[in-house]
Amino acid sequence: MPALNNIPLGIYEKALPTSLNWLERLGAAAEAGYDFVEMSVDESDHRLNRLDWTKKERADLRQAIAATGVTIPTMCLSGHRKYPLGSESDQTRRRALEIMEKAIGLAVDTGIRIVQVAGYDVYYEKSSEKTQNLFIEGLRRSVSWAEQAGVMLALETMDYEFMNSVTKAMALVQLLQSPWLQIYPDIGNLSAWGQDIDQELQIGRGHIVAVHVKDTVPGEFRRVPFGQGQVPFAAAFRKLASMDYKGPVMVEMWNDDAADSGTIIAEARRWIGDRMAEGWSAQK
Repeated sequence: MPALNNIPLGIYEKALPTSLNWLERLGAAAEAGYDFVEMSVDESDHRLNRLDWTKKERADLRQAIAATGVTIPTMCLSGHRKYPLGSESDQTRRRALEIMEKAIGLAVDTGIRIVQVAGYDVYYEKSSEKTQNLFIEGLRRSVSWAEQAGVMLALETMDYEFMNSVTKAMALVQLLQSPWLQIYPDIGNLSAWGQDIDQELQIGRGHIVAVHVKDTVPGEFRRVPFGQGQVPFAAAFRKLASMDYKGPVMVEMWNDDAADSGTIIAEARRWIGDRMAEGWSAQK
């Protein structure tokens, strides 16, 4: 059952061992109390190869979802770090667009409804006005494919200055004016940048389709254990509750193939569930 007020609570694929197959991975998530898993298509060949899965491999994933009851509604498409939409290289941009088109196709075939777009114009190259404009041009083309497929693209607020706020992401949503491009804020990233989380969430009101939660400290965006960072979770959930938010909440963790990853994610679910209860109960 969802954690609170029928809000789906999910776990990031990388919180579980890479050795698991999808049936095992979804089963482990269910055992820990999660409603869904977010798939990762990152810059590794192993995960980028998922974009070329056969019909049988796509069908096997659908069968694992049916067998466990744990869905995969979202995809974290971070492969664009290596192949960015804003690259000055024509060849790299062609590869970036190919990745996007294939990711949308994989989403259609497997039931994924939201493809999270990393807000990097470039990552390993130097950002400039040119790379930012190229990113927008590539995003515009991507949105047209998403619209044709009926798949949502959602801009994540990043650990990167180009898109480190909902304000910046909303500027692109308003520029492209498509219902198929929305916002996927990362509460931890916003906090690590020192953003006013209440204000940023309010700016995205009506355009937030999913939310990432993780703990962070200023300048440190990953692997901070829950409760040891500075993210004001209860206050963030209170703001979401005041906005009548009912969308997915995804717990972002990297457990690096830990033998006790199942225990770790179950504890994280309880901890986040308690913070959600604090936030929502304040609105009653």
